[in-house]
Amino acid sequence: MLDVYLTGLSVSGGLILAIGAQNAFVLRQGLRGEHVALVCATCAASDALLILVGIASFRSMVVLAPWLRPMMRYAGAAFLIWYGARSLRSAFAATTALQPAPGSAAGLRRTLATCLALTWLNPHVYLDTLLLIGSISTRFPGREAAFAAGAVTASVAFFFSLGYGAAILRPLFAKPAAWRVLEGVIALTMWAIAAQLLSGR
Repeated sequence: MLDVYLTGLSVSGGLILAIGAQNAFVLRQGLRGEHVALVCATCAASDALLILVGIASFRSMVVLAPWLRPMMRYAGAAFLIWYGARSLRSAFAATTALQPAPGSAAGLRRTLATCLALTWLNPHVYLDTLLLIGSISTRFPGREAAFAAGAVTASVAFFFSLGYGAAILRPLFAKPAAWRVLEGVIALTMWAIAAQLLSGR
């Protein structure tokens, strides 16, 4: 069960580390100390819900359409290979650091609305959680709960670490080199997962 949990942890962790609008928003809130707990909890809860729905619904879809599992396995591997290549390209091409957006403090409702929009209106989140994580979970029949626990753990740990660790990490990630290293790690993680999918392990 531990290996399944760690697989869920690495899959979700690798996907969520990608630098995007949602992560930039969490970073911004953390650096400015504004509604950090609310933002982290909202992102983590949304991710957990999507992960659980993806794992539960994909298993049901596979029962109704057995051909869906191998199709999504290869489609998921292709996506991960592309995803890793994009991250590797960013690792070599990035010349600027991710900076929090300037501006005055936003109210609680506005902050929550922005956080929800960045999460639920992002089409990539559905590909990552409902399809990709859902399809990988079918490799562990009867152990989906352990996989889901690992995936949710990675999400919760990431958002709260990013939100509350932003001030500590600010000097490090003010340097473009730090983001290049991060993108390189993401690329290797994505390719390792793709290799597992293609090998059927």
